[in-house]
Amino acid sequence: MAYEPDRDEELMLAESTPDAGARPDDRIDDERLDEENTLKADYVRQVRDALDAGDKAAAYDLVEPLHPADIADLLELFDQDDRLKLAAAITDLMSSEVVAELNDYVREDMMEALPAEAVASIAEQLDTDDAVQLIEDLDEPDQQAILAELDDEDRVAIESALAYPEETAGRLMGRELVAVPEHMTVGSLIDFLRDTGDLADDFYEVFVVDHKHHPVGTCALSWILRTPRNIALSDVMKRDQTLIPVTLDQEEVALMFQKYALISAAVVDESGRLVGQMTVDDVVHIISEEASEDALLMSGAGEGDINEPIRDAYGSRVRWLIANLGTALIASLIIAAFGAAIEKLVALAILMPIVASIGGNAGTQTMAVSVRAIAMNQLTEANTMRILWRELRVAMLNGFTIAVLIGLATGVIFTPMLGGVIALAMLINVITAGLAGVLVPVIFERLKQDPAVASSVFVTMITDSMGFFAFLGLAVAAGLAS
Repeated sequence: MAYEPDRDEELMLAESTPDAGARPDDRIDDERLDEENTLKADYVRQVRDALDAGDKAAAYDLVEPLHPADIADLLELFDQDDRLKLAAAITDLMSSEVVAELNDYVREDMMEALPAEAVASIAEQLDTDDAVQLIEDLDEPDQQAILAELDDEDRVAIESALAYPEETAGRLMGRELVAVPEHMTVGSLIDFLRDTGDLADDFYEVFVVDHKHHPVGTCALSWILRTPRNIALSDVMKRDQTLIPVTLDQEEVALMFQKYALISAAVVDESGRLVGQMTVDDVVHIISEEASEDALLMSGAGEGDINEPIRDAYGSRVRWLIANLGTALIASLIIAAFGAAIEKLVALAILMPIVASIGGNAGTQTMAVSVRAIAMNQLTEANTMRILWRELRVAMLNGFTIAVLIGLATGVIFTPMLGGVIALAMLINVITAGLAGVLVPVIFERLKQDPAVASSVFVTMITDSMGFFAFLGLAVAAGLAS
């Protein structure tokens, strides 16, 4: 039977329920946000003009209606000087929610500009994992100054998190959770949840632990609410649970959440004690971060953040450009070795870029598939040969198709013999590209290196070199340049 509220409850619900046409947090505002929920250029210009005029009150009035996430976006749109001016004008709007939404580089820049006591005040409002993210990239003296301003409980929690390596569960986990002994009944658990004032703000399940604080099961809140009070937790709890070691890499954590469809999971230390939890909102951030990181690493663009300092961006990109210069010289030396043949048959110079371009694109396709498969644990040592054979067959089919098309076109425009030469060279190069696209990321992974790290530089070198060598070598062997 469905529950029906009485008259008093209906009145209370009516008073507390927002109007159906109301906009939550007034986020969609024609004067500030466009249809894509992005801050309008005219609005940003108004805020900048107010700051330039020294009118802090006007700047405050313009920013005050914004949602914390939009305030963070606004701060990121300004350069360093204007950003600090705006922060000074809207001091009481710079809540922990705003700081948590800021880009890493912007947040670090602003935290360095604020006094230690101000940063500590912000950190105390955040969950432990967000507070760690707030100060982890600061210099050691700045970190110590901020930690000294925190109360003992917060300081110990943050220092404990900072002791773990970056991008591990121990660094990212939340310490705020609900853990109870297994001898409790459902009723006593509900009373505990109602009467305890310092519970975690958000939690999805209750962890049940033994006398050594080892997790032995979990109880979803939905189970607790639907179970009679006299039932023991040990009778309704889920004993089969996924435990995450504190040293597990964040990418592996995300894979576990995806594989087992988790909402939250217990994090345990080396002795098996419950020390924290990972929740799905943390994992969404990890997935986004890892996907962006892999895409940028494959291009050699470093972190690729538009707020990254110019010197850091230069350093992360130029080293791969220099490496690319070295690999390009290998292809150039192959071309130089066939210089005489190219002089006698100009068509070779015309067609060489086509061979190299198709081979490079084929290699990039296979490499992208391989890097993703490695990241998703779909390509492992156990099935490497099967995946290699699969991609080889795909490359053969692609190579044959492209070889027929380019061979026919070249035969019509130039000569049938040249058409046959470029067709065979194209087939060889596409097959080589397929092999390189799998083997290069796999070799990186076997060497304990990130397989996405500029793999494209090495795959391009292989496909360019093989393409030029096969095409020019076959042309010479066929007597086309004699």
